[in-house]
Amino acid sequence: MPVKSYLAHPHEGKKSELLSALSEIECCEVIPAENKDVIVLVTDTANEIEENILKEKLEAIESIKLFSMVSGFDTQN
Repeated sequence: MPVKSYLAHPHEGKKSELLSALSEIECCEVIPAENKDVIVLVTDTANEIEENILKEKLEAIESIKLFSMVSGFDTQN
């Protein structure tokens, strides 16, 4: 199971919109920073197919200004 963590930076004034969009996606845990405009996103998918579908959903979110993976590993190996 691929488990990954990301930092998501919203466009100016779009943090609430980004939080909402990320919260609607299955396989995601969303943790907003309290003092900065950044969101920690932890994803846990069952397989590579789900991971690719999730990646497409994340790339389609327009309120994301910058999205970077911090850590990732696969628990099946």
